[in-house]
Amino acid sequence: MTSGPKTAMVLAAGLGTRMRPLTHDRPKALVEVGGKPLIDHVLDRLAEAGVETCVVNVHHFADMMEAHLADRKHPKIIIADERDQLLDSGGGIRNALPGLGPDPILVANIDSLWTGGTVAPLDLLKARWNPEIMDMLLLLVPRGQGIGFEGPRGFYMDDTGRLTHSADDENPAPYANIGFQIMKPEVLTAEPEGAFSIVPVWWKLQAQGRLFGVVMDAFWMHVGDPAGQAAANEILS
Repeated sequence: MTSGPKTAMVLAAGLGTRMRPLTHDRPKALVEVGGKPLIDHVLDRLAEAGVETCVVNVHHFADMMEAHLADRKHPKIIIADERDQLLDSGGGIRNALPGLGPDPILVANIDSLWTGGTVAPLDLLKARWNPEIMDMLLLLVPRGQGIGFEGPRGFYMDDTGRLTHSADDENPAPYANIGFQIMKPEVLTAEPEGAFSIVPVWWKLQAQGRLFGVVMDAFWMHVGDPAGQAAANEILS
């Protein structure tokens, strides 16, 4: 196995509004797909990729999340408590920096699954990571190679792997970010504390030529709503 980050940030604090009514009595991370909660799919993938410690942020049904994760040993779990305020994608990682350490980290969303592929996607991500030229490396999937790629926004990639984020609603971008990435934590240390999106950080890094991507050939399942959960259940059955 290719060496890579030993620490990961798992973004699990969202309200899961698009997943209602399934999130009326549980956090989105505990919605089951293929007989297993989303959070466990992600943690199992990270463990397989050699991650030893995961910082998991919690907000919606936080007590339920902590109870579910209490006995998890592989990876080791550290809770980042966002009960008082949701901090969004960038702010959530920024808030968790003390538990993440100074080395490059994996970042994972809890609503992305995949199946198939000639190379395990996280191994592909680790193999492509080059800290000499990159500050962030996103795992991408081509448009049409999955379920749940909503809307036209996404990424363009040049021959070197450098990315440009598209905010064009008229011309669909060819690649989607599936929510897994390797990044240097220091790209967030200059950001103010509190809630903020990771998207402006993408823009800063692409302007510096430090934002890269790698394209997996696995089939992506974005489990963002009940229809996505039903489709993923059918694929995994």
